[in-house]
Amino acid sequence: MTKKRIHVTRATARAVPKVAILIETSNSYSRGLMRGIVAYMREHRPWSIYMSEHSRGDRLPAWLRQWDGEGVIARIENTSIARVVETLRVPVVDVSAARLIPALPWVETDDAAIAALAAGHLLERGLKHFGFCGDERFNWSKWRGECFVRLIGEAGRPCSVYRPLRRHTAASETQIEYIADWIAGLPKPVGVLASYDYRGQQVLDACRRRGIAVPDDVAVLGVDNDDLLCDLSDPPLSSVILNPRRTGYEAAELLDRMMAGESIGPEKHAIGPLGIATRQSTDVLAIDDADVSAVLRFIRDHACKGIDVKKALDAVPQSRRRLEYRFKKLLGRTPHEEIVRVRLNRVKSLLVETDLSVEKIAHLAGFEYVEYLSVLFRHKCGMPPSEYRAENRR
Repeated sequence: MTKKRIHVTRATARAVPKVAILIETSNSYSRGLMRGIVAYMREHRPWSIYMSEHSRGDRLPAWLRQWDGEGVIARIENTSIARVVETLRVPVVDVSAARLIPALPWVETDDAAIAALAAGHLLERGLKHFGFCGDERFNWSKWRGECFVRLIGEAGRPCSVYRPLRRHTAASETQIEYIADWIAGLPKPVGVLASYDYRGQQVLDACRRRGIAVPDDVAVLGVDNDDLLCDLSDPPLSSVILNPRRTGYEAAELLDRMMAGESIGPEKHAIGPLGIATRQSTDVLAIDDADVSAVLRFIRDHACKGIDVKKALDAVPQSRRRLEYRFKKLLGRTPHEEIVRVRLNRVKSLLVETDLSVEKIAHLAGFEYVEYLSVLFRHKCGMPPSEYRAENRR
């Protein structure tokens, strides 16, 4: 591949560190990593960036063997890349979970937090059966699966795990047929976590081939929130929103410290998810109590419009006290707590994804007074909204 050299300043090479970026740009997560690296450079000092176009798992570009730079950020995902990187006498930060060079510091997704968010999302839909569809080629998929199964078990629910056959590639037609057979044998309705969006798209394809209704019989949740992939899925795929921009920013910060002479150990720097983008594939409420289901759906549709508990319960012609009791028994929280939870999730999303003022965000999330939002947010999240925004956007 042709080497690209990007000069971020006119300063001399001696004044600007030369950094190699070995990250493919073929998917949204990787592009998010690059945005984080660029954000760090803009906020601190410029680097002269060397990179090449390549796909995940490709061999190392030949130019790197004679390269004379000061640092490297890489997704080290095969042994050929690992062998060459180990010969470089410069600081290296790994942004892969493969851990082919255990001595390096690494920045990766917080897979336990991803699993916890996914489990909560599917459990609160009232589902009683669950499944995990992963890809055993990747450590992050294994870790997400292990945590998801444990959390579902702690909730007192069964969780089936799909074991992909290694002799088939991820894109194989046979693979999708095996996924379809697995799903067909699961009790319904069932909530399925796919370890990443592409696998989630395969699960949806498998359901379509077997005539299994989504989300009524199978609710499907992916990970990555690749907007294009999720919106092109049929039906559109709900997905856990990762924070690759912060991952790239943190990797750049670590490399800068190492190039300045600081010693950084091989510990993992885990970056948590931002939330869940709910689309049609998990738009289901598998609650046996139709009245509670109606109240819950009303809250999710109207919480950010300033409704109170009375208005939510008025949606169902039943005794308020009895309805609140049934709601708490089935969901483990009161209608008021559900309204607050939905509003705060909206606030978190707007803080990270927009530049809107906290006052404007309070209004959009259904809070009448920004002061009340600030106090409540600090109480529930352990920090004020402004700090949450800074922490998650870096």
